Amino acid sequence: MGIIFERKINYYETDKMGVVHHSNYIRFLEETRCYWLEQIDMPFELLEENGITIPVLGVNCTYKHHVTFGDTILIKPYMKEYTGVRMTVGYDVKDKKTGNTVIIAETKHCFTDKNLKPINLKKYNPEFSRKFEELLEN
Repeated sequence: MGIIFERKINYYETDKMGVVHHSNYIRFLEETRCYWLEQIDMPFELLEENGITIPVLGVNCTYKHHVTFGDTILIKPYMKEYTGVRMTVGYDVKDKKTGNTVIIAETKHCFTDKNLKPINLKKYNPEFSRKFEELLEN
């Protein structure tokens, strides 16, 4: 599924040099992940209603080109790894105008119950697990 999240850069997200501050990209990845889950009919609200949380274990970003106020970025999320207990989401972030790669990133997650106890989604909720497996296959 070729989901792309489009995001315009706000002035307050830039630094003294006029470029997006590096820390804001982590927020952009989170916005993308929320949008992505909504598009596959698995919004965070539904997961949480079923006792599932997906905490972030790690973030890795490689910065390639900068963007500034008013620019628009296109973020394409994709499933890099899924085991039922953990998943890794990759992100391809491009400048809409130039096509330049802005960052290459990934976030690592695990699945937990509402008490933050790790769970195996394949056993805990096979229906949800199949949706994540389908993302890995695509």
